[in-house]
Amino acid sequence: MEVTVEIYRYDPDTEESRFDTFVKEVDPKDRVLDVMMAIKDEDDGTIAFRKSCAHGVCGSDAMEINGLNRLACQVLVQDLKSKRIRIEPIRGMKVLRDLIVDMDSFFAGLEKVKPYLIPAEPAPATERLQSIGDRAIFDDTTKCIMCGSCTTSCPSFRWFNQDFVGPAAFVKAHRFIFDSRDGGNEPRLEILDDKDGLWRCHSIFNCTDACPREIHITKAIGDLKRYTVVHR
Repeated sequence: MEVTVEIYRYDPDTEESRFDTFVKEVDPKDRVLDVMMAIKDEDDGTIAFRKSCAHGVCGSDAMEINGLNRLACQVLVQDLKSKRIRIEPIRGMKVLRDLIVDMDSFFAGLEKVKPYLIPAEPAPATERLQSIGDRAIFDDTTKCIMCGSCTTSCPSFRWFNQDFVGPAAFVKAHRFIFDSRDGGNEPRLEILDDKDGLWRCHSIFNCTDACPREIHITKAIGDLKRYTVVHR
């Protein structure tokens, strides 16, 4: 099938932006990333975008495809149900070149919630044991690949306030706050219970819809809000 691909271009040297259009013959089962690689190899080698594993694990190829945040390596051409593919950088972050954005503010939000285990007790002689039930409480939020799709789909971050910690950071906070082996909740709650924390979330589910790992992000945020009210 023939598709028309519109790719956002930005040159940091001139600070000029535009869309370049390419007409390509593709297989309906090609991924959008396959189409982009064909364009880069055959039509314009200067197009800049991030990619790594190409299997939906690394999260580096998050882009806005036909108006929705997606991983280019996960989306099949046939699933777009359109012969026009418009590819733009994810919103709310400074564009460095073409489809590459500055992720510093995103990772800064993650760092604020201390996304690592802070042991509640000294290290035991063997591993720290945990029941199946305790593990199940935060199982869903272990799946985050830090692609930024959720945070940059959120209006509170995207349009209004980049100091907002953001959905990805909430997912990471959930993963450790509800871990029975962790004892570092107090500093995390200080970040969450703030004007740029949980209470800027209005539960509109954009983050859940955008997540390529199908994490129930809005539910996790609700869990955190209830926990914060009880423990702060």
